[in-house]
Amino acid sequence: MTSSDRFTVDIRTNESLLRKIFAHCSDIVFRSLPSPEHMQLLLVYADGLVDTREMENTVLKPIVDLMETSESDGNRQGLDLEGMGVLAAANLTTSDEIQKNVDGVLRGQVLLMVEGASKGFLADFSKFPQRGIEEPVIEASIRGPREGFTEALRTNTSLIRRKLCTPRLKLESMKIGSLSNTDIVLAYLEGTAPDALVDEVRGRLRRIETESILDASYIEEFIQDHKTSPFPQLQNTERPDTVASSLLEGKVAILVNGSPNALIAPMTFWNGFQAAEDHYEKYLYVCGVRIIRLLLFLMSLILPSFYVALTTFHPQMIPVALMMSISAAREGIPFPTVVETFLMEIMFEGLREAGLRLPKAIGSAVSIVGAIVIGEAAVQAGFISAPIVIIVASTGIASFSIPRYSMSLPFRLLRFPLLALAGTFGLFGVAAGAIAILTHLCNLESFKKPYFTPVAPLQLQHLKAALIRPPRGRRGI
Repeated sequence: MTSSDRFTVDIRTNESLLRKIFAHCSDIVFRSLPSPEHMQLLLVYADGLVDTREMENTVLKPIVDLMETSESDGNRQGLDLEGMGVLAAANLTTSDEIQKNVDGVLRGQVLLMVEGASKGFLADFSKFPQRGIEEPVIEASIRGPREGFTEALRTNTSLIRRKLCTPRLKLESMKIGSLSNTDIVLAYLEGTAPDALVDEVRGRLRRIETESILDASYIEEFIQDHKTSPFPQLQNTERPDTVASSLLEGKVAILVNGSPNALIAPMTFWNGFQAAEDHYEKYLYVCGVRIIRLLLFLMSLILPSFYVALTTFHPQMIPVALMMSISAAREGIPFPTVVETFLMEIMFEGLREAGLRLPKAIGSAVSIVGAIVIGEAAVQAGFISAPIVIIVASTGIASFSIPRYSMSLPFRLLRFPLLALAGTFGLFGVAAGAIAILTHLCNLESFKKPYFTPVAPLQLQHLKAALIRPPRGRRGI
């Protein structure tokens, strides 16, 4: 079937063609109304995607009444659904292209075929189960709105429209995926978002060639600048207020039907450390918290490798009393410091993953109790030293301070190569690894915007807004 294939005036031929297209599709319903030969009518719809009660009241009942009236008047001209205004309340569209009518059926529309008409009538009665608006799971905040995106695209666009009630908010629709035919919306504020950025994002979306798009993460992989980089280059969010705030800053958002997450472009490294409630707390508090987050981030990345490097290669840099305490704790431990750190880091990550995969009611309890029990048992058994438990636990707690989950993932993985460098070359290895990470970050771009901006390249006028939140009266938003 091609886009040029069209219906004929023979309803039996059209029905045969549709049945062939929807062969072995048990959810597609073909319904013929008992009627005179010249008034044959065929309804085709997907069971479960259509409000059948509204369809019967809005379509079937008026058509049956029209049939009875036409038959009693001796009318032999067939049914004129458009001319007689039968489906005025059904959001009716018509097309003689088979592909458009098939797509309409698969999206929850009812296809009506009438004898003598070479086109199909599509009436929109789509209705399917969907999750209600709930508080975001990953980005829950203490202050601010408590509504999050759902899997329904139009619900998500309405949440954004409610926050930005202006015709400058543009919501461009497109379809991606040769099989899934997924609806995508590109959102931006006209006059605020640079035209070059909008054109770049639109162009990348249109160049996607794939069979299916099932989630926003599919889009992210297709359009990001550096596909092999572990760092996120589009901001992922499930909060409408975060999207609205980003649009006001001149960014664009991408929403995908079936996904409760939106993508925001471009993204910088510093966006990964900004939480939703930063917009709702007092700026002095936010400034302090953001600085603490950055310090905890550095701690989560280099603390284990720094400890391994000092105790293995540079013990002279540690105070004597502390070094004696560490040596006493390590007495009888069969593994080198780097090995026991690796083992504890892997165990901690395993407990974290187990807590995520287990049911919510027991997941947190398992991760907390498991960490305490395993750590204490390992120390008592002499497999690992007590300082390693403290180091790994502190590192894990520090990593939880990164607000964006997608930003914390790469640093959780990068701890392991840094540990290997620390165990091999000491502080020189840690410094080399940190420089390599920093160089990579400085070379990244997100939609032609430097990833590490405004630090590299240095932009003093934007540096303050990136690292801290200025008072609202001094911002342009």
